[in-house]
Order: sequence, then C-alpha cells, then structure tokens
Amino acid sequence: MSEKTVKCKINGMEVEVSKGTTVIQAFQKLKKDIAHYCWHPGLSVAGVCRLCMVEIEGMNKLQIACNTEVQEGMVITNQSDQVKEAVRWGLEFHLINHPLDCPICDQAGECSLQDQYMKFGTYRPAMAEPKVKKRKVVDLGSKIVLDTERCILCSRCVRFTEEVTKTHELGIFNRGDRSEIGIFKDKPLENDYALNTVDICPVGALTSKEFRFQQRVWYLKTAESVCTGCSTGCNIYVDYNEEGPWRVRPRYNSEVNGHWMCDTGRGLYRNVRREKRLSKAQKGQGESWTFFTSLEALKSIAKELESLSSQAVVLTGQYTIEEYQALKDFFKTAIFYHWESSKKKGEDFDGLLLRGDRNPNTAGLKEIFSDIKSLEELEKSAQAPEILFIVGPENPEFFSDLEEKTVFFARSKKVVWMAPGPNKFLSPNVGFWQIPVKSFFEKSGTFQNEKGLKQKISKVQSVISEALSLLEVTEVLKGEEVKKPLYEPYFKHNQFLSRKEKLW
Repeated sequence: MSEKTVKCKINGMEVEVSKGTTVIQAFQKLKKDIAHYCWHPGLSVAGVCRLCMVEIEGMNKLQIACNTEVQEGMVITNQSDQVKEAVRWGLEFHLINHPLDCPICDQAGECSLQDQYMKFGTYRPAMAEPKVKKRKVVDLGSKIVLDTERCILCSRCVRFTEEVTKTHELGIFNRGDRSEIGIFKDKPLENDYALNTVDICPVGALTSKEFRFQQRVWYLKTAESVCTGCSTGCNIYVDYNEEGPWRVRPRYNSEVNGHWMCDTGRGLYRNVRREKRLSKAQKGQGESWTFFTSLEALKSIAKELESLSSQAVVLTGQYTIEEYQALKDFFKTAIFYHWESSKKKGEDFDGLLLRGDRNPNTAGLKEIFSDIKSLEELEKSAQAPEILFIVGPENPEFFSDLEEKTVFFARSKKVVWMAPGPNKFLSPNVGFWQIPVKSFFEKSGTFQNEKGLKQKISKVQSVISEALSLLEVTEVLKGEEVKKPLYEPYFKHNQFLSRKEKLW
C-alpha cells in the first residue's frame, strides 16, 4: 500500500482506494449496491436524500456514505439491520407524497425509485396522511417538462445548472412538503446542455418533450457509439429498436466528455431514421428521378468512369478514416477538395464540449489527405471536372451553404451525390445521381477527434437496406462483388429489463 492509498473493509471485502475517496465511491469500485438518490459522480455532494447510510465500526451513529471519506482500517457495512431499517424509513419518507403514476410514467422501466424500493424498501407503509398534491406537466422551456409531484428534491438538476453549465436556471422554492423545483422568472431551461438534467433525474420528474411517450424502454436496446455532432467526439449510448434509433445519451469517458453531452448532438439520431434517408439510388431524367438499386447505379457509374479523365471528389469530415482511405486508394488520379461545415462568428468552442467544427472526423480526413485542397480552390477553377463525386454531410443542418454549394456543383456535367440523406437542392439533370450511404449507426470504423484521439464505432443495425458504406461503394466501382443488402423486416420485440444498463 502506498502513502496515497488506504485500505478498508466493505461488507467483509477488503478494498484499497486513493486517499480522499468517499465511502460511496468505494462501494462503486467494488460494484456493491448502496441506496442513493442525490449523489452523482459528476456533481458536488449534497447529502440531502439520507439513503446512503452505512454503519462504521467504532462510530455510534450511522453515517452517509457520499460525504464520508475512507480512512485506513475502516470496517463498513450497509447490511446490518440498523442500516436496512434506516434506508426503509428514508424510502418511505421519499414516497409519502409521491404519486402512483408508475403505469403511466415515462420513466417506468428505468426509474431508480422503483429499483431501489425493490432492493432496499418493500416495507409496510405506516403513513395514513393524504398525499400533498403539486403541479404536473410544468413547462420548463422548449425541451423539458417537469412533474413536481414525482420530484424527490435530490437537487441533482439544480447542482448541474450551478456547477456544470453555470447558467443557474433552476432552484428549490418554498419550504417543507411544499418545496419544489422550478425555474426563475423569465429564465427558462434553454441552455445547450439542458437535457443532461433528464439523464440524471432519478425519477420521472424531468422528461424530454421529444422522447416522452414515444417508446417504452423495454422495447429498446442500447448500443455504444460516438457522437457525430462536432470534433469533440462525445461518447454516447444510442437507444434503438427495429424501427431505428429513438434517443441518444452521454456515455462516460474521462478523456473526452466526462458524464455529459450537448443537446445538439442528441438530436442527430433523426438524420439516421428512415424518414430522413435516401431509400434507393436515383438518377436524374431532366424533370424527375428514376430509381435503381445501389449496386445497379454504381455499376452504371463505373462504366461511365472508363471514358472520363477529369475527376474530382469533394469530402466532408463526417465519415470514417477507413472510408477516406478507400476513396484515396480508388480515385488515384482525382483531385480531392475539403468542404467544411459552416461556422458562425465566435463559434469555435463553447468552453464545455461543443466545438465550431461540426464534424467528427476532420482530423482523420486531414491525416489521410494531408494535401487536400479547399473547396474555394475548386470554385476558383476555370473548368469544371467531367464528373464530380460529393461525399455529402450526414448532418446537413451544419452546412448552411448547402443550397449555394449545390448550385455550384451542378455546373459539372456529371454529379454523384453520396450521403445518407437526399439533397433537395440537387435538380434531376441528366447525368446526376444520388447514392444512399450508411450513417454512423450502420457501419464500423474510426473517428479522430480534435485532440487527436482515435475512437472506434461499431455497426448497430441497418436502417436503409440499400445504403452502402464508402468502402463498399469503392468495391463496386472496382468491379468487385458486394453482398446485396438484405431487407430487414420490422417486428418489435420486448428487449427485457435485465439487459438494460443503469441510468442513475
């Protein structure tokens, strides 16, 4: 044992932790259950829920684990009858005025109040007083709804706006059993990280307006991925089912995003869903588009390439390193240009996570194409290439010049737009193609963030059966056989609560 560590015993098991570690953190290290509401590893200690009670040998009173540091030789337990009785009473007091909303509550299935009652409660209620009624469906802004009856006043959301965003929209108002969370006058909860309060709420008090009542969580699976909303590369969970993704939540990574992510990144799952996607390849016929399979379209384009010498490829920073390498290997004589996302004045970095470069892999693109030209150089050139391939953005909302640039691209005789979604500004001129490619949700690969950290993503599921990765696109163009995409029929399954990771 070093001078910087201490040893203690928790429920009979010895554990060595760093000095300054709290008892609740030691429980977490051992993966031992301990009741708690108000404590969160990304926030300061409040000590208001009084559920994380432990018995420490030599102390005549129970202690709260969240605000008690481990000392050398401590013997700690939360398994004694005294602790169990204290936790049951604490839970009963939390439930005195809690509404019986479980059958209709949007938090059902991932509510730590339900979970902890089953683990640490199951008491016979001794309270006969009528419940205090409070406000329901309280509008906190454009993104979040508050149910004050369900709130247990853990203060996590208040501390988040005080300590993380430092925007101070939330507070606890009134006293006693009339206390409730609320916003200050004329200051709605509209900061760029507001939806993190929904993640850390241990009950169904704060819910997302977009996600509430959309899906029961037992119809969702959870996958790990990386956010494509900017060059920070926040680690995320994607909750999805056979219909596609339904929401995105932050996944802890101490090197990248800690416990949080911005609200902008949470909304990008919409670009993956079927209604926003190119479902088939399409070729311009003057006034309309004719539809083909992706393999048919690319084989036709490959034949056209045989007679064309002047080729150019426009790249956006929203694809994987492996896909960029495949394009470089195939288009050996083409000139590559970098189309950067639009950046507003003063939008370089918000000081927390969100960066002005709204692409997950600009660094990876520049590593593969160290001498890539700017799009302005293509715009200044006197002659348009015979065929122009555009690897368009997966998240077009970050390209405010999309219409302007599309008009410019259309000066080429042949244009191949490759992106997950359609380009509504590309006219169906003869020789113009739109090819569906896979989103981050449908492929594996590597993104390199602004700090140079390379992060892997893995395929979760296919949303559009005709979509191909850019590796598959180059394979078809080379004449290689690519397995024809299979149609994946939709059938909603119950994914079982036992397979859900904990949210609190």
